[in-house]
Amino acid sequence: MTDRSSGTEDGDASAILIPLHEARHERLDQPVRFDRRELDQILRLYGRMVAANEWRDYAIDHLTDRAVFSVFRRTSEVPLFQIVKDPKLARRQGAFAVIAAGGRILNRGQELGRVLGVFDRTLKLVEA
Repeated sequence: MTDRSSGTEDGDASAILIPLHEARHERLDQPVRFDRRELDQILRLYGRMVAANEWRDYAIDHLTDRAVFSVFRRTSEVPLFQIVKDPKLARRQGAFAVIAAGGRILNRGQELGRVLGVFDRTLKLVEA
């Protein structure tokens, strides 16, 4: 590939060369984020739990190594649950995890929808 930005041809922006190590360095400096679809799934669950009067507040943290959606019953308390996206664990255990207040991992996996399934209530047969 050649650098055409300094030649006599028209200076099209797509012809500008960026060294690969610079592009990787810029991408690695950015914090991990939930994408639009992931955040939509999480906020849909959050809305359902707020309507059930179980959750009251949330916080989103975008850190350099992971993104965390924390759920609170009251703002002044520790989070009840944390929904974590950790891309470093994507190939091993799964990028997504639900962690309880005590630090216990409730569910972990590759797909956010399945990981959030831990909050779905299942009906149980009770014999009288």
